[in-house]
Amino acid sequence: MVDATSCGGVVIFRGRILLLYKNFRNKYDGWVLPKGTVEPGEEHEQTALREVKEETGVDAQIVSFIDTSRYTFNASDAVISKEVHWYLMIADSYYSKPQKEEYFFDSGYYKFHEAVHLLKFVNEREILQKAYNEYQRLRKSHLWGKKQ
Repeated sequence: MVDATSCGGVVIFRGRILLLYKNFRNKYDGWVLPKGTVEPGEEHEQTALREVKEETGVDAQIVSFIDTSRYTFNASDAVISKEVHWYLMIADSYYSKPQKEEYFFDSGYYKFHEAVHLLKFVNEREILQKAYNEYQRLRKSHLWGKKQ
């Protein structure tokens, strides 16, 4: 078993959630949240912001930590035990540009009910629900969009 750590974000702009569509050699096909691997010397927050920027072209700001998800999957030569640290983020526009080099072919902002149905993985749907609950709480308290 090989341990791996990634970080990512639930990016929201005007109530809509940023998703990426990945198609890897027609084997992997589906909508996901932006995330990626921690590089040596990087803090989790730095990784999450960098990966969002690299994969989507979006400049986002972290609002709060959401949760950590854990899962395992089979790679060609090992079983990977992955831990992903998720952050709620705010974007400043609807702009996004999927990173073709990572097999992302589309990106966009979706209403919550659309995003939760589009996401391929159950654990990402659960993270989205937690993040959206926090977003709604902050909006209700008039704290969403204020400098954290």
